[in-house]
Amino acid sequence: MEFVVKNKNLNLGKDIKLADSTFSRVKGLMFDEKIEGDGLLIRPCNSIHTFFMKFNIDVLFLNKSLKVVKIIRNMPPWRMSKIYWSAWQVLEFSGGSLNDEIVEGDYIEEVCLN
Repeated sequence: MEFVVKNKNLNLGKDIKLADSTFSRVKGLMFDEKIEGDGLLIRPCNSIHTFFMKFNIDVLFLNKSLKVVKIIRNMPPWRMSKIYWSAWQVLEFSGGSLNDEIVEGDYIEEVCLN
């Protein structure tokens, strides 16, 4: 999956993995040495934890319209986020890799690769 920030010409990643089964959502990035590919999309999801993780992550909480409702940068292991009731899915990236131009209120778009 590939995602970009609308109207900013910013690519978030061309190889974002999807976690949409119960097991893949619960496991997330636990026990991994690094993020496989460019990032991880977890859906449905409105709260995350970094228990058993070995690295910091950058996090975008998105609503169903793919609007960024919350950004957490460099979230360290062994933390829990708040519940963001308006969020429906979460994009996770390696800590420090998220472009500083991305702000809450931006819209993300999935690029269809045919």
